[in-house]
Amino acid sequence: MSIVPFDDRDGWIWFDGQFTPWREAKVHVLTHGLHYASAVFEGERMYGGEIYELTAHTERLFKSAEMLDFEIPYTVAEIDEACKQTCAKNGLDDCYVRPIAWRGTEMMAVSAQDTKIHVAIAVWPWPSYFDPEEKARGVRLAWAKYKRPSPETEPVHAKATGLYMICTVSKHAAERDGYADAMMLDWRGYIAESTGANVFFVRDGALHTPTPDCFLNGITRQSVIRLAKSRGIEIVERHIHPDELPSFSECFIVGTAAEVTPVASIGEHRFTPGQISLSLMDEYARMVRRQTTVAA
Repeated sequence: MSIVPFDDRDGWIWFDGQFTPWREAKVHVLTHGLHYASAVFEGERMYGGEIYELTAHTERLFKSAEMLDFEIPYTVAEIDEACKQTCAKNGLDDCYVRPIAWRGTEMMAVSAQDTKIHVAIAVWPWPSYFDPEEKARGVRLAWAKYKRPSPETEPVHAKATGLYMICTVSKHAAERDGYADAMMLDWRGYIAESTGANVFFVRDGALHTPTPDCFLNGITRQSVIRLAKSRGIEIVERHIHPDELPSFSECFIVGTAAEVTPVASIGEHRFTPGQISLSLMDEYARMVRRQTTVAA
């Protein structure tokens, strides 16, 4: 399959307040964000002309920047509007939306308090994150080599670029071994999340999900919890040890890219996509397309 590089595409990118032709949206090789991971980003989806939970994503972008000790030089409302305009400028009403903010070139050292903060927004068509046929029967996950770190070691609740380094390494290793993704433990040995999505398990009709105390409490995760509660499904949020996996009947992962994806296996543990995971997959897909907020 031919791959079209992301720097060689048609379209427009919102860059520091104005639209720039896609191929001209560039940064210098001595950008602080490239060398020191001083960058935060969001992953959003537009469905039928509306970006799902847009303001929640933008607010998280600003909180992430605050955790990395820099201030985005726009308001939440301005970034919301820029995201919408970028989709319109590119003629897209179903797409992935990627806002990113980073430190610039003014200083090239660990200390970079006088760097300019840049913001860009790119959008592009995005099909299913996993193969549709594989998704329907459940994806297979390996165990990740690396663990989600303690909150005492890094800003684990920021959606920061540097925190995804171990995710890329783990997903690459899983794909080389024929898996779709990898499941990560936290530094204590509890189940955490996959490389880019939160996880839920089913036991006796209730949903069990790890407490997000060292990883992102994903916006899709929050939406699925609201959706499940509206159906009367019990939510049990707690630490989950890998030894408990044989006691769960179903498993699924959730995220902006993954949406709701059933899981067939995690390492040696098997699950059968069933009524709860498959119905939530379908209901979430309907919900985001009708852009309604499920009551808490």
